[in-house]
Formats: sequence, structure tokens, C-alpha cells
Amino acid sequence: MPRLLRITSQPVEQFGRGKLASRLILWPFPSIDWAMQSPVSRRNFLKKSLQAGAAVSGLGLLGNRAKAIEPFKRSGSPRFQLSLAAYSFRDFFKSKDADGKLDLFQFIDFCAQHGCEGAELTSYYFPKDAGPDYFTQIRRHAFLRGVNVSGTAVGNNFALPKGDKLAAQIRDVKRWIDNAALFGAPHIRVFAGPVPKDISETDARKNCIEALEECCEHAGGHGIFLGLENHGGIVAQADGLLEIVRAVKSPWLGVNLDTGNFHTKDPYGDLARCAPYAVNVQFKVAVRESGQAKQDADFPRLFEMLREAKYQGYVVLEYEAKEDPWTAVPALLKEMKQLILARS
Repeated sequence: MPRLLRITSQPVEQFGRGKLASRLILWPFPSIDWAMQSPVSRRNFLKKSLQAGAAVSGLGLLGNRAKAIEPFKRSGSPRFQLSLAAYSFRDFFKSKDADGKLDLFQFIDFCAQHGCEGAELTSYYFPKDAGPDYFTQIRRHAFLRGVNVSGTAVGNNFALPKGDKLAAQIRDVKRWIDNAALFGAPHIRVFAGPVPKDISETDARKNCIEALEECCEHAGGHGIFLGLENHGGIVAQADGLLEIVRAVKSPWLGVNLDTGNFHTKDPYGDLARCAPYAVNVQFKVAVRESGQAKQDADFPRLFEMLREAKYQGYVVLEYEAKEDPWTAVPALLKEMKQLILARS
């Protein structure tokens, strides 16, 4: 099992080092509990430090800037954690009827009642005047209900010409990175943007890549991943999405894989190509091939695809169908949980 090594703020004189530190570092390989070992030789400590440094450098713990990402190499078996997106109840968050209106505290309660390990708190449904106190109260409430905040989502556009509008989009994403750090979200879904009308698509992609790199630099400082969603526009096709993801030089970027958003000739094939880059997966109840009507999503096939990619992380139900979510969502969560447990 992984160990947590606590490096205190005192000089570690017994290792011959006076370096100060104040972090908890996840040691990503089996090791003895050094705190229980006495004495510890300087040579063994340095050897283990070098091994750990090599192991964690790909996660950006030794710096936020890095080479362009490759598919994530996860050791061990696939692992899935069930979560629910607040967007599933969008009409109730926006309701003007006080009796029917839903808030994020109540949404977290719903997630707890239906066995979700996580809750995705979409940024759109926070109060406009929400500040640090509100964010920390959300974090406290989720913890007491035994629910992790699996992530949040913002509605940005990075496919704009360089200038004030693009700069404002970058500032807003950074603001939500700061907010997410307060309410405990380890992941933020971001968009690339629509195909532009006032600049070339090549320039839009370049601007998007640069904006993502700047935001990832900020996100990495908080230990937060950005997940670029396959959400139409300049990332409507798997090739376009992967081109951008591979070009961004940061270990804090991955794909927010939305199972209903590839409207191509082979949606399942395109999802499978992107799955190795996924840092979050959102399940939709429908899939639509190019030129065809929507069809019910094949949940068993999607889970098998994620197992083949050795995905480890949240699988988030994002419900968009017409049926009342209060009725449909519990049944869908139950189905997803059964599929998670089927091979665990």
C-alpha cells in the first residue's frame, strides 16, 4: 500500500539535510514506514528520494511545467468512483419557485442518499455572490455527508482572438481554480471553444493551447487538474481534441471524456481513442452517430472501454434526457453502481 511521508517544517538533520518542507507527499511505490525506522541512513534516504522523484515527476509534483502529455500510465486494476453532476438538475437549480428550487447543499444530500462517492458541483449553480465562506461551508457539508467533491465545471471559450476577451476568459478560469481549491474540487472541466468566425481555426487552436498552458500552470499550483471536454467546436473530432491535449505542455491537463459528445461515424471508437487521456468521465444516457438519431448509450460497453484503458477515477452521471431527473437519476445511478461492482 502507498505510504504518506510527512516532511515537517524542521530541518531533517539526521539525513544530513537542512532543507525545510511542509507538504504531505504520496509515495507512489511500496515502502517501509521510515518514521518507524531508526536509524535511517543518509544513503538509503537519498536513494529512495531519487526513486520517488522519478516516480512523481510525471504528476508535476516537482514542477508544473513539463513536456506534452502522453496517455496516463496507471498501475494496478481499473477503479471507478461513482459521481453525479449538478447539471443533471439544472432546471431545479434555476427554478424561480421557492418550493422547487434546489441548492448545492441539498444536491450533496441527494448524492449521499443515493450512494454516490462524489458530487460534481457545476460552477453555474453557485450563488453569484459566493465567496470563501460559502465555499468552505460546501466543503464542510460534503465531508460530513461522506461525499467527495469530484470536480466542478466552467463555461469558458479559449478559441477567441488574442485580446481583452480572451484575457477575461483566462482570468475567469483562474478565478474558478482558486474557488475550487477552497471547496475541494480536484478537477475542473473546461471547454476549448466554438469554431471561430473572425480568426482561422489554426490560430484559434494556437490561442487555446496557450490559454490552457497558462491556466494549467495556475491549476498545478493548487494540485488541480483541468479536463478538456470533447464539446463540439474545435474539439468536435477526436483528432482535434487529441491534437490540443498533446500540444499542451503541462502534467495538469487531461481529457474530460463526455460519452455523448462525439457525433461522428464511430463515437465509441473515438471515445476509446481518448480514454487513455481521461482524468474525468461523464456518462450521458444517449449516443448519436453522424447522420443518425440518438440511441440509448451502451453502459456496459462504455465501462468495458474504460477498463481496457485502465482508467481510475470518477464516472459522473450527467443526465440530460427529458424524463424527470428525480425519477430517472436514481435508477441510472443504481445501474452504474451494479456495472462498477460487476468486475471489481
